[in-house]
Amino acid sequence: MIDPREFDTFYLGARQRVLRCVFLLSGDLGEAQDATQEAFVRAWQRWDRIRSYADPESWVRTVACRIAVGRWRGLMRRAAALRLLKAGSARVAHGPSEERLDIVTALRALPAGQRVAIVLHYFAGMPIAEIALQTDVAEGTVKARLSRGRKALAELLDSDAHREETSNV
Repeated sequence: MIDPREFDTFYLGARQRVLRCVFLLSGDLGEAQDATQEAFVRAWQRWDRIRSYADPESWVRTVACRIAVGRWRGLMRRAAALRLLKAGSARVAHGPSEERLDIVTALRALPAGQRVAIVLHYFAGMPIAEIALQTDVAEGTVKARLSRGRKALAELLDSDAHREETSNV
């Protein structure tokens, strides 16, 4: 029998961390909220089993990230189909608004593997071994992605800061 108070306590303790992780991964707060909500609904439906896991939050975070990535892939497929249908049309894609955080913009510029490794390690606090298990790659691959991702982020953030300095002159 599921004790709703037990799940409520879990949810209240984990929701912000999971949401932050998914937001940093996706760069879209609305999508992150939807994916996080869906992951917690799935956790509730399986709570009898999931509550016995060593880290139920890790399960929810993984599910939420997979939901967000799946939605992003679906959007990319639909966008590609739309481009094919409107070939030759002069649609202008607008970049992110000025309010977007530099770190989210920089994360979105990284390849997916590097972005996932950076977010899970530095923002979700997961150790390399756990990231390797969740992403189904070798620990060495995770380390390489972290190293390359840090370097790319530093370059992206430095170039953003340089642009802001020169535009303020």
